[in-house]
Amino acid sequence: MAELIESVEQQTVQEASPEVRRSRSGFWFGLIIFLVIGVVAGAGYYFLQQLREKQEGLGGEVKGAVSQQISDYQSQLAAIQSQLAAVQTDVGTKEAHFNNTVSDFSKLHGEKLDNTRKELSEEIQKLQRQLGKTRGDWLLADAEYLLSVANQRLLLIGDVNTTMEALEAADQRLRESGDSAAFKVREQLAKDISAMSKVNTADVVGIYATLQNLESQIDSLTLLLPYAGKNESVQPIENKTKKESKDLLGELESMVKIRHVQQHVNEILTPEQAQFIREQLRVKLEMIKIALVQQNDALYQASLVDTNKWILSNFVKEKEAEHFLAALEKLSDVRIRSQFPDISLSLKMLRDITKLRIETDKALSNTSTVNTVESEITPAQ
Repeated sequence: MAELIESVEQQTVQEASPEVRRSRSGFWFGLIIFLVIGVVAGAGYYFLQQLREKQEGLGGEVKGAVSQQISDYQSQLAAIQSQLAAVQTDVGTKEAHFNNTVSDFSKLHGEKLDNTRKELSEEIQKLQRQLGKTRGDWLLADAEYLLSVANQRLLLIGDVNTTMEALEAADQRLRESGDSAAFKVREQLAKDISAMSKVNTADVVGIYATLQNLESQIDSLTLLLPYAGKNESVQPIENKTKKESKDLLGELESMVKIRHVQQHVNEILTPEQAQFIREQLRVKLEMIKIALVQQNDALYQASLVDTNKWILSNFVKEKEAEHFLAALEKLSDVRIRSQFPDISLSLKMLRDITKLRIETDKALSNTSTVNTVESEITPAQ
């Protein structure tokens, strides 16, 4: 702007110098123009300064806004980075947990697979051993089972007949096996069979049938004390005819039985009491049956004694009662459970057949050696 003013003044001077003679109007006109130009220049400078200040203020605001936005962006970025780090940590934790789970599952699966392989291998070996067994091995196994059954039947329920059959069948299996080591087992079996043949067994079925027959005779026994029977209404004899009176007397004779007793009768039983006495006798016979089936000899003998006492205390000792007591006395002579021999040694020997085979092989080897030595000595003599 200063350069413009200087150029205007120079031009004015240059123009004024040749035109000194111009009128004052021209001078004032130039001066006005100069003032206008100065005002315009000043206004322009002022506005330029305002514009610069506004630009600087606007630039500061923009810079502050931008700085704020940058700061916000940085905060958001930091939050995102923090979330990303948390996500990475969570992913790492889950990945580690997943890896541990996969590892544990793999380990467990491997253990199960190893166990399955081991069990399968054992089953295959068992199957191979089973397939590799000869007929003699199967016969020995069958004989061992039969001896086990014989011991169980004898010890648990005292079944002598089944025990004998099982022992004889086991001896037959050992004979058919052709195993030389089974000879000692058969020797022991022969002793067991001989011992079992000497056992006296009670006729359980016969005794049970006898008890059933005695139970059916209870109602025929006469009670020791009199008891009231069925009440019947009888019309007075004087109101009947002679024939009807005779018939009534006959009926009374058939209904009334006169007997003499040695003891004093101090009471008359009711029908319920009489029935109770008979039912008690039935219960005692049932106890004898239970002891018979269970082969409990002590309970069997005690029940017989108790039944005998009950009959003597409550029934008249006449023909029926004497027959009843004689049958009970005969049953008391029977021992329903005898002392059974020990037949377990043959089973133990058969289960230890391998040891018997070794002993047999040694015995055969020694016998062969002795025969060889004798054959060598004989020619020399």
